[in-house]
Amino acid sequence: MLETRLQEELQQIRRQGLERKITDLHFLDPTQALDREGKKYLVLSSNNYLGLTHAQEVIAASRQAAASFGAGSTGSRLTTGGTFAASDLEKRLARFKHSESALVFNTGYMTNLGVLYGLLRAGDVVFSDELNHASIIDGCRISRCKTVVYKHNDMADLQRLLESEPVAGQRFIVTDGVFSMDGDIADLPTLVKLKERFDACLIVDDAHGVGVIGSDGSGTAAHYGLLGKIDLQIGTLSKALASEGGYVAGKKIIIDYLINRSRPFIFSTALSPAALAAADATLQLLETQPQKYLGVLWENSGLLRRLLSEEGLQVINGVTPIIPVMVGEAELTMKFAAGLREAGILVAGIRPPTVPQGESRLRVTVTAAHSESQLRQAAKVIGSVWRGLQGRC
Repeated sequence: MLETRLQEELQQIRRQGLERKITDLHFLDPTQALDREGKKYLVLSSNNYLGLTHAQEVIAASRQAAASFGAGSTGSRLTTGGTFAASDLEKRLARFKHSESALVFNTGYMTNLGVLYGLLRAGDVVFSDELNHASIIDGCRISRCKTVVYKHNDMADLQRLLESEPVAGQRFIVTDGVFSMDGDIADLPTLVKLKERFDACLIVDDAHGVGVIGSDGSGTAAHYGLLGKIDLQIGTLSKALASEGGYVAGKKIIIDYLINRSRPFIFSTALSPAALAAADATLQLLETQPQKYLGVLWENSGLLRRLLSEEGLQVINGVTPIIPVMVGEAELTMKFAAGLREAGILVAGIRPPTVPQGESRLRVTVTAAHSESQLRQAAKVIGSVWRGLQGRC
């Protein structure tokens, strides 16, 4: 019975052109990878924004931690898994995010679930941007609190809802800092004004902001010059920080409460010392040499955005390394991605339900490790493949 139902649903997914499959890759460096057959690709689909996964300092820190503390943490941090590496990283994260304290989780996804599920109570109301990440959406759902969705980055709509929605408990405003599919940035100045006016707790998921925006690379608050104005900042260690895991930074009283009440933190085996040390080493590089990495990232992002536009592609304007190339239909998007794969370029084709119907696109991402020649050649290939598809339509 179950297998029959699942087979029918899978067939429906395939008919709609929405089937997803895992692609195995062996990364040679931050920008190139081999598949199982040995074919080499230029990777323009990674969130490794600073290109530090292969930095010698990061690899050395990871190896040293594994040699000193072992391969795994062996348990929850509240039982046996409270390694030095975790606390050391949390102190550095708190300073970097201009916060009192920080707490590391196993993934960025679990951080959002753990924070929202841990803090929200009956009577609270969450005001959530309609394009927030799935982890925010799921965190709101499992909290069983009322969630009010406002139009994407529409502060007038948010204000209207804050004024009209009755709230018996606490108001929460939750948003991505940099939105993962469009690469645009939340209107933090207005969000801060609204959170102060309505006595709301403002939570910003800065997963795609850290190592990407702000003069020091610390994210959305630094980008706008609003340090200390966000109540809780969610982040990940698996993108610009070149490792794995997630974290939340904020006031010490909130972090202490989450240590005692956040079930995803309490009941999860802690991250390995090697992963924590790698993130810590990456963060040290960003803190001590921000312009070395950020400057190149910003230059590469602007260059590829301009080159793709010159190739006649519909590119959403922005300043982040997330460059959406709009296509429209899911089937055509996946043909586009497949054509690029054949040409030796890996780019993510994004379809519903990740984006709305009719808004399928290529999600092109740039890193600080890409060379100018790689980006110029990639733009020519992407333009050529697109024109070829148009000629067959």
